[in-house]
Amino acid sequence: MGIKIIANNKKARFDYTIIDTYEAGLSLKGSEVKSLRAGACNLKDAYVSFKGHEAFLQNAHISEFKASSYNNHEPERLRKLLMHKHELVKIYSNMREKGYSCVPLKIYFKNGRIKLEIATVKGKKLHDKRQSIKEKSSKRDIQRQLKRSR
Repeated sequence: MGIKIIANNKKARFDYTIIDTYEAGLSLKGSEVKSLRAGACNLKDAYVSFKGHEAFLQNAHISEFKASSYNNHEPERLRKLLMHKHELVKIYSNMREKGYSCVPLKIYFKNGRIKLEIATVKGKKLHDKRQSIKEKSSKRDIQRQLKRSR
């Protein structure tokens, strides 16, 4: 079946330097799955937090499914991440000792299952953001020049 991307978190790639990436499953309700199939998801301000030895996705907005009746979900509820214990320990220790954060990068379907790509990240300074803007605009200018020269 392959991979079908539902939502990307472009702001995370701009605001943070990505250290490690991981793939996690999500514990969802039925109305959430239907809403994700419709593409109604926003990861802009989402992050991963730990409670005990479990990881949870916070502030990820999955809109309510309109056709679902009284049995609908809360749009920004806590959603448990399904990962191996050694991965959770590694992420948790990085967040505690090195001052990293953990944010979602994208949510997608993989072989019929909903997966979440999360990353341990370190915040960029203002000059780093300016540098990435300059690189992006220079790449865009080069592509325009190449397109014109053909």
